[in-house]
Amino acid sequence: MELKINPHQLMMIGENSFVRLTKDNGQTAATRCSHWRVLWSPAGPGHALFVDSRLVGGVRIYADNVAMARYLQKEIEYLLYKPFGDLATPVIAATFAREGTPPDVCAEVLHTDTGEIRLSWSDFLTPFNFEAPVGFDGRPIGCQTTFFPANTASLALNGQAAEGTPWRLDRAGKPCTTACLAWCETWFRP
Repeated sequence: MELKINPHQLMMIGENSFVRLTKDNGQTAATRCSHWRVLWSPAGPGHALFVDSRLVGGVRIYADNVAMARYLQKEIEYLLYKPFGDLATPVIAATFAREGTPPDVCAEVLHTDTGEIRLSWSDFLTPFNFEAPVGFDGRPIGCQTTFFPANTASLALNGQAAEGTPWRLDRAGKPCTTACLAWCETWFRP
């Protein structure tokens, strides 16, 4: 078997875990979170959390590296969820920490001047790795990642939880949910 090198330009290496919660059986997302732990990008390493939830008052961005958060907005987030790509949204300073690893409960914990934000994932399905090549879903960039889908997930602000639950879906024949740890992630462009 021959070794294959991805011919595309690297954009980002790290993680992009997410939580989408519904109150109407998956018809709409009442809460949407995109958490980034960036090991390498042209704008440096760091962490960012993009949130759209009534719990935090709409769309919010938290980061420990503003330039990296803006890079993610301009290069990736605008393709995943347009409101997260709005460069007029202020970036709120935060510190980030991880707790746990699958199959146990996992959490990403942020501290800001106004309190604590906690994302958590548990009750995991079987993990899987996949590649979304350049052009997949109409996107001009591609990604390779490993998903740890969670049946249970939450977003909490100072101990108050957002309403809703993740919903089940299928990803290329693999059971999945709308709440996944997405680790070992590499984004690339032609």
